[in-house]
Amino acid sequence: MSRSRPPRIAVVGGTGAVGQTLLGLIEQRGFAHDSVRLIASERSAGRTVPVLGKTVVVEDLRTADFSDVDIAFFSAGTPVSAEWAGKAAGAGALVIDNTNAFRMDPASQLVVPQVNGALLAERPISGIVANPNCSTIPLVRLLRPVHEAYGLRSVYVSTYQAASGGGQNGIDELYDGARSILAGDTAEARRFSQPLAFDVLPAIDVLQADGFTLEERKMRQESRRILDLPGLDLVATCVRVPVENGHSEAVTLECDRPVDAAELARLLDAQDEVKVWREGWPTPRTIVDAPDLVHVGRIRVDPERPNRALLWLVADNLRIGAALNALQIAERAVQEGIA
Repeated sequence: MSRSRPPRIAVVGGTGAVGQTLLGLIEQRGFAHDSVRLIASERSAGRTVPVLGKTVVVEDLRTADFSDVDIAFFSAGTPVSAEWAGKAAGAGALVIDNTNAFRMDPASQLVVPQVNGALLAERPISGIVANPNCSTIPLVRLLRPVHEAYGLRSVYVSTYQAASGGGQNGIDELYDGARSILAGDTAEARRFSQPLAFDVLPAIDVLQADGFTLEERKMRQESRRILDLPGLDLVATCVRVPVENGHSEAVTLECDRPVDAAELARLLDAQDEVKVWREGWPTPRTIVDAPDLVHVGRIRVDPERPNRALLWLVADNLRIGAALNALQIAERAVQEGIA
């Protein structure tokens, strides 16, 4: 596919946290576009929203026409994507979906451009490119070069995921709960299973029959697919923490060959959009000046197991873990001529 004009864009869920972040990134990165439409539920339809220097009226998803859309970003939740993303793709739009609806669909692509962006040389059969989980994206960007250099046997990861992983409602609940507790009142749980303020919740998403959560299962399945390592031994424990934004991960790697810590640091630092902290370590509060990088610190090798390396990573989950990855998919898709 080739075109003489920039793509026409629609953002489904454009009034939410990820959608607003995406619109900001389109402006910041200078992503050329012919037009931008905002599409949302009946509740938000009719609102006027400032978008890239213009005033846009939010359209109702139930009546939206995607036949004049080239790229449709979906970030309104899995049920919405499951019902409407296929219809948008069927109307001709390349759909970039930020939910779990199509990540394991063999007719759709699951893409982190820095890892498997070559897949975008061809338009997916379904017309849908899935954006991976917010914790999977920064992790696989580090796992790929490690596997190429040392061979991966096993990956053990514990995540510390911010309230913004639950969208703007999650952020609001964190602050509302903190204010309530500080005032001596009881915090309410709306977006999360329990009040998050001043606590940690060691289960994210739906609990499965085997005792793992859907979030933990997604990290394993998605990492295997993105890295094209169907047998990768990856185990995750996913924890929600009372941080506004920025997911952190403690990662332990078991490799085929002995690992040198200094060499590993140089390897990761050489990756696109990765910063290795050789002094101190990154935290959600210390990465705010460079939110479009995967930040890595505490790189070390177990002195008793030279094939075992450990590291700490932090990434902005609204940007790297969602909106930025989606936009980089769109940038590559335009470059490859499939959008």
